[in-house]
Amino acid sequence: MKLRKRHVLLLCVLLCCVMAEALEPISTTIAVSMAAALTGILASYQNIFYYFHECCRPEWISFNKTGLKMDLDEKLFGQHIASRIVLKAVNGFMSNEKPKKPLVLSLHGWTGTGKNFVSKLIAENVYKEGMHSSFVHVFTSTLHFPHPSQLATYKSQLQQWIKGNVSNCERSMFIFDEMDKMHPGLIDGIKPYLDYYDKLDGVSYQKSIFIFLSNAGGESIVQTTLDFWNAGRNREEMELKDLETSLSLSVFNNNKSGFFHTSLIDKNLVDFFVPFLPLEYLHIVQCVVAEMKARELEPDMDVADKVARDLVYFPKSERVFSVKGCKTIESKLDYYI
Repeated sequence: MKLRKRHVLLLCVLLCCVMAEALEPISTTIAVSMAAALTGILASYQNIFYYFHECCRPEWISFNKTGLKMDLDEKLFGQHIASRIVLKAVNGFMSNEKPKKPLVLSLHGWTGTGKNFVSKLIAENVYKEGMHSSFVHVFTSTLHFPHPSQLATYKSQLQQWIKGNVSNCERSMFIFDEMDKMHPGLIDGIKPYLDYYDKLDGVSYQKSIFIFLSNAGGESIVQTTLDFWNAGRNREEMELKDLETSLSLSVFNNNKSGFFHTSLIDKNLVDFFVPFLPLEYLHIVQCVVAEMKARELEPDMDVADKVARDLVYFPKSERVFSVKGCKTIESKLDYYI
């Protein structure tokens, strides 16, 4: 049975009183000094508790701008637009002591291009525990909201989950994966939490982060990237303005997506639509090398080349972009080493 703080304090005081009665004057002085020291230690019990147990405090939640920049520069490949937007958006938001609304990012692109990976990097550079933090919450559409007939129930549960977690910590992060598989209309249930309100029912959501991950809009991104390639232009010349409008419209009008005609887009509550470009052979090689380093293996360019060439690319004749990006690299590498 664990003793409460006040119980421990009381025991210490009683112990010191008994010692004071039984000991010589000089020993009594020592006992009183010990009691004073114990009281000081117990007075800081709460701070010690915060040190060992994750809490909604700066010791556990503190943005590392340098760390995020380094991770994006060294671990994310072929995504110059996404890297720049994410760093500026997160840095600006976390540096603002009084943001007017939560940070809302919507990451779009084909599978294996780095959407989940970037959300992981953000979490790791905001929360000491990273994705394992009790303040980072991940919702997967096919897992948490599988049945269309229970849309009203899901919407109510989602509202309660978000309200409860933000009440516990205003610096909460919510990641919604597979937005392209979410039932249309469900995400509108959290619209008030993303809006410009100081408080809703006594709870402020202004310091929270919402990240949406979706394959929706991937075709639009791929087409623009392919147009650049066909025109002989470097992909690094692409800017957000070349993609953002067509991307947001594509997502908004996709009747199979969770963003279909959503008020989140209609009311401009999504701060940034972040496009993730399809990956080329060179980027796949970089992914393989990074995986080797993560396994503490000596990078072998011959192996990296074999793994990269083993993937499927499109268009079929030119073989420019990887169909699955870097998603299958881990299992493919197992085969070659």
